[in-house]
Amino acid sequence: MLVVGLTGGIGSGKSAASKIFSELGRPVIDADLVAREVVEPGEPALGKIAAKFGADVLTPQGELDRASLREKVFSDNQAREWLEQLLHPVIRTRIMEKIEDYQGTTPLVILASPLLLETDQHKLVDHVVVIDVPESLQISRTVARDNNSEALVKRIMDAQLSRDERLSKADSVLDNGGSVESLKDQIRLLDLKLRELAADEYRL
Repeated sequence: MLVVGLTGGIGSGKSAASKIFSELGRPVIDADLVAREVVEPGEPALGKIAAKFGADVLTPQGELDRASLREKVFSDNQAREWLEQLLHPVIRTRIMEKIEDYQGTTPLVILASPLLLETDQHKLVDHVVVIDVPESLQISRTVARDNNSEALVKRIMDAQLSRDERLSKADSVLDNGGSVESLKDQIRLLDLKLRELAADEYRL
């Protein structure tokens, strides 16, 4: 089975690309959803986060208040590093379990992860696909989508790899600076290439 890593900076269009791959019948493991799973009420990580940052990172229902936590960790590098050291190993383990579940059932699986290259998640994949957009477009899309300040979006971008660094690690690149139809056309062609790779390398 070919494991394909799909990544890009904030606002690059990972969710849109994941949806297109899914529509083509490819199973998608969404690292963002996994990251949410590991901090649900009852999970050990959530208790550790509340103990570290205080009760104001929890909602009245006892769930993680992501906006509050985001403000804390992206204005304090030490806090962000602590959170990453806590969550990244747990997320990686959960992702490995999900990949294993697909073994023998599909020729390829997509791992969509915003931090694929910043963490050791890239060691779990055979082929890296980077969704590329100009940084100005990343900012405008994210401000409009999440109602975050431009300053916060820039701090999040600073915590990720630069555009050049990300592109240097790509096996394939999707240009998402244009229309949705353009992205769909690129993904259809890439999907054919990935299926050929899966057949050649894994005989599936």
